Amino acid sequence: MTVLITGANRGIGAEISQLMASDGQSVIGTARDGSQDIQLDVTSPEDQAAITEKLRGTPIDLLICNAGVYLDKGQPLDTGYPADMWAQTFAANVTGVFLTVQGLLPNLRAAPGAKIAIISSQMASHERAPGGSYIYRASKAAVLNVGRNLAADLRGEGIAVGIYHPGWVQTDMGGTSADITPSEAAQGLIQRFAALSMNSTGCFETWDGRTHPY
Repeated sequence: MTVLITGANRGIGAEISQLMASDGQSVIGTARDGSQDIQLDVTSPEDQAAITEKLRGTPIDLLICNAGVYLDKGQPLDTGYPADMWAQTFAANVTGVFLTVQGLLPNLRAAPGAKIAIISSQMASHERAPGGSYIYRASKAAVLNVGRNLAADLRGEGIAVGIYHPGWVQTDMGGTSADITPSEAAQGLIQRFAALSMNSTGCFETWDGRTHPY
């Protein structure tokens, strides 16, 4: 199986990449800093065009859209959340995911039973709204919506799409007081990817297999 994972240079992405490679999967990792197999800044149309060309004719069985940013942690409501922060976050967390899927559709179509996994967050849920982190929450809600609609459009082609909350993970983004390690999150997510099928396409699930409220 050939797997492509964006943001494979650190955190959850690095753990997923390492675990799947050690299990014998052919893993293609991307990172914007050039430290992985392919340099890809998901916000760059030029990088997106380059990866499409580089991988032309390569079937991809599983595309994991993991790259993302969380720029507005701790921003004050009255004076924070500047417009450029909204633009940067949505470019990475929403537009970047869509452009990656769009560019690699020929590769997914070339692999029977291909799957797309989108890493969102419990912060996407409108039922779980404790306030704060407006930009990140909005971006993750938007990419949840993108994933759900991709699932509808790709159902007829047999490409399943799953959207996942990876847990509160001990990474640079999650902080040291988070609940689980990157390894725990990665192991759980890999199980979710394996279980994803046309029967569950469009799902929003947690890393440990629970259905997450929208």
